[in-house]
Amino acid sequence: MLAVHLSTSVGWLGALVAYLVLDLAVTTSDDAQLVRASWIAMGRVVSYVIVPLALASLVTGIVISAGTRWGLFRHWWVLISLALTVFALIVLLLEIGVVDRMAALASDPATTDAALTAMPGTLPHSIGGAIVLLVVHWLNVFKPRGLTRYGWRKEREERAAAQRGTAGAQ
Repeated sequence: MLAVHLSTSVGWLGALVAYLVLDLAVTTSDDAQLVRASWIAMGRVVSYVIVPLALASLVTGIVISAGTRWGLFRHWWVLISLALTVFALIVLLLEIGVVDRMAALASDPATTDAALTAMPGTLPHSIGGAIVLLVVHWLNVFKPRGLTRYGWRKEREERAAAQRGTAGAQ
C-alpha cells in the first residue's frame, strides 16, 4: 500500500508539473496552434491522469495512516497533510469544468485563432496546486513532531495499558 501511495502521490505531482508547462504555454504564447494543442492536452492530462492520481493518493493515504502507528488523527502533520490534500482535490474538481470547457473550445475548428490566444490560462491554480502538493510532500518526508489532543490521549492510554500488562506479568 505504501508503494501505491508513494507512486500515486509523486505521480500526481509529476503530472501537475506537466500540466503547468502546458498552462505556461497557454498563458504566454501568441501561437494559436500551440495554445490549441496545449488546451487539448491539458484537458486529457487533468481528466485521465491528475484526477485519478489525486483520488488514489487520498484514498491510499487514509488507508496507510489509519493502519500505521502514525494514525489518522494522532499527529498534526498527518491532519494537515490530509486537509491540504482534500483542499487540493476539491479545487481540482471545481476547476476541471473550466479546463474541459476550454479544451472543448480549443478542439472546435470553428474557434478562431484570436479567441484561442485570448483564452486565459489556469496558471494561479496550477502554481497554487504545486505549492500545496510540495508542502504535503515536505510534511510526509520530514514528519514534524506534534501530537494532537487525541494523539496525546491515545499515547497515555497505551502507556497505561502497557504498565498494567507489565504489572500483571510480575
